[in-house]
Amino acid sequence: MAESRHVPRIIRFCGAACIAGAIHATSVSAQPAAWPTRPVRVVVPFTAGSPVEIPARPVAQRLSETLGQQFLIDNRTGASGTIGTEVVVKAPRDGYTVLWTNCSHSSNPSHLKNLPYDSLADLAPVTMSNRTYGNLLVVHPTVPARSVKEFIDLAKKMPGRLHYASAGVGSPPHTTGALFAAMTDIRLEHVAYKGTSVAFTDVIGGYVEVMFSSPPFTLPYIQSGRVRALGLGGPRRTPILPDVPTFDETGLKGFDMTCYHGIWFPAGTPAEIVRRMNAEVVKAIALPEIHKHYETNGLIPVGSSPGEFATFLRNEMARQAEIARKIGITPR
Repeated sequence: MAESRHVPRIIRFCGAACIAGAIHATSVSAQPAAWPTRPVRVVVPFTAGSPVEIPARPVAQRLSETLGQQFLIDNRTGASGTIGTEVVVKAPRDGYTVLWTNCSHSSNPSHLKNLPYDSLADLAPVTMSNRTYGNLLVVHPTVPARSVKEFIDLAKKMPGRLHYASAGVGSPPHTTGALFAAMTDIRLEHVAYKGTSVAFTDVIGGYVEVMFSSPPFTLPYIQSGRVRALGLGGPRRTPILPDVPTFDETGLKGFDMTCYHGIWFPAGTPAEIVRRMNAEVVKAIALPEIHKHYETNGLIPVGSSPGEFATFLRNEMARQAEIARKIGITPR
C-alpha cells in the first residue's frame, strides 16, 4: 500500500514538471531563429543589368556586410516579372528568398489573366526602396523628331509604322507608351521583350525606333548619342537630365507614370524577420554613399515601413487598374 501511494505522487510530480518543460520548450521554439545564418537569395524578375538592379545591388552588398551573410541577386526573367515573383511566392517562408521588383507588380493584375498568385495576399511588403522620375521617351537617331511635339506629328503622319519596345506587357515602358499614345491620339506598335536590356539592345541597334526607358539606364546611351531623349513621363524633371522637359510641360497635362522599386518576402515569413530586413534596408538607403548612388542614377530614395508600403500598394493597384481601362488594356 505504501508503494502504491508513492507512485501517484511521482506521476503527479512528473506531470507538473513535464508540463512546465513543455511550456518552456514551446516558448523557446516560438522565438525567431537567428537570421540570417546562410546566404539570402534576392530574386530580381528581370534580366541582368535591368534598372531594378541599380537600387538593389548596393543595398544587397551593404546587407552582406552588416548581416554577415551574402545577399545574392538571382535574375528570374519573363512575363513582365511574374515568373520571378512566382518563384518567391512559392519559396519557403523562412526569410531566405526575397523579391526586389518594380511597379509592374502593381499593373500586372490589370494586364495579365490568371496570375499564379495574389499580388497583395501572397507577399509580405518590406519596404519601397525608391521612386523614379518616370520613363523617358527616347528614339533612335534615325527618327527625325527632336521634340515631343515633332514626334507626335511624325507618328500621326505614319500611324502604326513606329514601334516601341518594352520589357513585356504591363512593364513600365509598356504602360507609359500606351498611355502616351492614348493621350496624344497616335498609334504606336508595341513590341514586347523578355527584359529591358534585350529590348533596349534592339533600340540602339535601330531595329525598333522608340522606347520609354528609365533615365538612369538610358543616360549613358543618351550621352554617347546612340539614342535621343525627347521627354519625360513624370511630374518633374530629373536632375540627371535637367534639359529634358516633362510630358506635362509639352502639353500632356497631368501625365504621371512614375515607377517605384520595392522588396517583399513570401507571405507568412516571420514578422521579426520582416522587421529586421526593413530596418537594415532603411539604414542602408540612408547611408550617404547609397543615398548619393540613388540620386546620381536619377532615383528618389524612400525607405518606407512595411505598413506604409502595404497601403501604397493597395492604392497603386487601383490606380493602375484605372489606367488600364483608360488605355483600353484588358487582361490577356
